[in-house]
Amino acid sequence: MDARGAAKVIIRAFNRGNKLLICGNGGSAAEAQHMAGELVGKFLHIRKALPAIALTTDTSVITSIGNDASFDTIFSRQVEALGQPGDVLFCLSTSGKSSNVLLAQKVAEETGVVVVDLDRKGDGTPNIQENQLRAIHKICKIVEEAFL
Repeated sequence: MDARGAAKVIIRAFNRGNKLLICGNGGSAAEAQHMAGELVGKFLHIRKALPAIALTTDTSVITSIGNDASFDTIFSRQVEALGQPGDVLFCLSTSGKSSNVLLAQKVAEETGVVVVDLDRKGDGTPNIQENQLRAIHKICKIVEEAFL
């Protein structure tokens, strides 16, 4: 999905009182946290805080799930626990093949959580990450403007 489409989905969810859950691994985990910070805090303007949660931040939850079950379920268990119908799961992955992100998508779809998966345009991982960061900033700008 492109940035404009993702922003529209997120705005609809926020307008209905739903939240945004964000997941990814490695650099994408950092971008998940970055995106949540821009929406809960501010991007360019002071406005009401928006309900965004990076599923990459609670190390006790992540490590307990990874240790007791499997690293593959670190995001899907959180989606199962926190996701409600109408919420949005925003997935960041440079390869599109991360088993823990794919399983989170499956659980989200089964529970009525809308899945947003960013386009993977670019030549290699660093370029894809750069393009996804630009898309995240565009999404945050569009979403923020909708709530000014």
